[in-house]
Amino acid sequence: MQVKLLAYTPSPEATVACAAKLCYAQADIGTVQKGLTPEKTASFLEMLSEIGHESPIEHASFTFGIEGVSRSLLAQITRHRIASYSVQSQRYVKEDSFEFVLPPEIEALPEAKEEFLRAMEEDARHYERLAALLQEKHYEAFLREGEEPKAAARKAEKKAIEDARFVLPNACATKLICTMNARSLLNFFTHRCCNRAQWEIRGLAVEMLRQVREAAPHIFEKAGPPCLRGSCPEGKMSCGQAAQVREKFSSL
Repeated sequence: MQVKLLAYTPSPEATVACAAKLCYAQADIGTVQKGLTPEKTASFLEMLSEIGHESPIEHASFTFGIEGVSRSLLAQITRHRIASYSVQSQRYVKEDSFEFVLPPEIEALPEAKEEFLRAMEEDARHYERLAALLQEKHYEAFLREGEEPKAAARKAEKKAIEDARFVLPNACATKLICTMNARSLLNFFTHRCCNRAQWEIRGLAVEMLRQVREAAPHIFEKAGPPCLRGSCPEGKMSCGQAAQVREKFSSL
């Protein structure tokens, strides 16, 4: 997995503080901006956190480049709907000898790892065979329609992989660019940094949090699983490791 914070709102904390202070000020926006020293900005953000005034936080957004994650993770992250996603397409990009994510629990068991790798090899063979069969069919059809051979071959491959991709596994690796505003990120970290979250998306969330804390430390100071801010909401499903979790995120 590779995660990189590609871009974010310039001066995200000052932008959020300005938007929040404007709600309570009679002054014009320029005057509000000028009055925000770093100390006042930090103090205002702390107040926002304490009173639960979260809407101004939406004015700061963060864009991540994410690679080497599974299509299974993709299905999970896109449940966070207040976000923008651009994903490498399996419809238009051929998966030659596709890369895949190997779950640690499977990798740790030799027999399971061997079975998994055989499955990946078999899926790759099926994909290549289906793509070849469909491409041949579509190529002939495009030629009959009057297409030039080069154009027919190009169109046939694109049409073939559109259906051949159905045999690809959840483990198939993908790439995406994801943009979320800070409020959505706080919600994302609450759900996905928790020990109860699935291991792959938890690893992604923790790394995303580490990087945005460097860019906006006051906004994300208390970000992470719910047990950082109070009792665990998972009830009987709790991991029971709140103390260890708090220690981990305090040094993130």
